[in-house]
Amino acid sequence: MLITLEGLDGSGKTTAWEALHDVYPGATFTREPTDSWYGEAVDRSIAADDADPLAELFLLTADHADHLSRTIKPALADGDLVISDRYSDSRFAYQAATLEASGVDIDRPLEYIKGIHTAFSRPPDATIYLDLDAREAAERAGRTNKFEQDGYLASVRENYERLIDAEPQRFVRVDASQSPEVVIERIEELVAELVRA
Repeated sequence: MLITLEGLDGSGKTTAWEALHDVYPGATFTREPTDSWYGEAVDRSIAADDADPLAELFLLTADHADHLSRTIKPALADGDLVISDRYSDSRFAYQAATLEASGVDIDRPLEYIKGIHTAFSRPPDATIYLDLDAREAAERAGRTNKFEQDGYLASVRENYERLIDAEPQRFVRVDASQSPEVVIERIEELVAELVRA
């Protein structure tokens, strides 16, 4: 089973993901961007305010493809529980917002990015979405890069809502404005339910 944690920067995904390590020591824990050289290229692009948005999208897509072939598919083939901190939905939500803001001449950027992934990606079995207001997310994240600004995160949040509307059976929403302890407890309950199902 592939379970993904999604949400805006500052929503607490990584904190919850780290907490799950203790509960599921035999699971495969992973994240995107990865720590491969593809992921390092993504990090460099994210840090660059003048990065070309299409080039950045394809760096992220390359990182995802490598992640699938090296980590996700082998772990699932071995029967592992795989829990990923960010996955394809992050790319859909964030990069669609980037393309929309950039003026790149692509109609329906969210659908365009999803279409690129359809041919090769492996969708999650379940996605836990940590829902947080864009302004609070930006404050928590510290507004340290181009992806952590209020207006941009508001667009990303709208894209997440569109993804949830399209696949409501896959997503489980968690109110991330609550205390970290409450959020982690709820996520642990949800993962336990998903694993038992």
